[in-house]
Formats: sequence, C-alpha cells, structure tokens
Amino acid sequence: MQETTRFFPFLRYEDAPAAFEWLHRAFGFEKQMLVPGPRGTIAHAQLRYGASVLMIGTAEDDFMNMKSPKAAGGVTQGIYVHVDDIEAHHDRARAAGAEIIMALEDTEYGSREYAARDLEGHLWSFGTYGPETGDSADGGRVDAGAGSSAGEGAAR
Repeated sequence: MQETTRFFPFLRYEDAPAAFEWLHRAFGFEKQMLVPGPRGTIAHAQLRYGASVLMIGTAEDDFMNMKSPKAAGGVTQGIYVHVDDIEAHHDRARAAGAEIIMALEDTEYGSREYAARDLEGHLWSFGTYGPETGDSADGGRVDAGAGSSAGEGAAR
C-alpha cells in the first residue's frame, strides 16, 4: 500500500502569477491548478514535482500575515527538493535567473546539491539526497540522541 503524501508546503509571493510561471520554467515544476483571485492575484495555485505538490498564492494582508522574503527583510525557512539529474536542474535554474547562493557541491553524506533563491528571494535547496521516509523495518525511527549528521546539509 502506498503511503499518502502529507506535507504540502505553501508560499506567498508579491507577484504570484509571475512566480507560478517562473517556478515552472526555472525549477521544472508542473503546473497543476490555478485559482485566480481579485485584481490579477492568485487565490491558490498548485505545482507538482514528482509526487510532491507546492501551493502558492499572492501575499496579502490577511489572517496568516505571511510576507515575501523581501517584505520580511529575510528568509525564515527553505525547501529541499530531491532531484535525479542535479546538474541539468542547476543549469536550468541558473539559465532562468535563479540566484545560485551555493554552487553545486558534493557533501559528506553522499549528496550532490546546490542552493538558490527564486525571483522573490525564497530559499530552495536541490540535491540527490533523499531522506528516509519510514519505509524501513523499524518504521524509520531515529534515536534523537544518536547525533547522526545525515541530512544536516539541507538544514544548514
């Protein structure tokens, strides 16, 4: 039985329609759904990458109070995406204007990865590292006191 995907990150953009197109062009995300909002905004949009879905919308003064990195004066989180052909992905992102903030590198935990900012400054890391998802015999449990460094690169 295949496990249901349960994490769906969502981001807000000042110009969500431009971000929707740019994320498709730069990062290869597949356009899945777009719900227009008032005045040329996006109320809700979805982009797929493999079995994962990213949700985006226009940044507005509302109950969530979400800001773009530019409006917030910095980034408070990032998204890591596992990709198969990291070199091609890197080249595509760079050609589309992504700000590469960490060049392609090999890590001590066996990944090859890079980090970039999108057109509004959101932080993205892409690499060949694929975190364990609990499919192992022990259910993927990790001893929190074990001090394992696996995966720390994505959270640097």
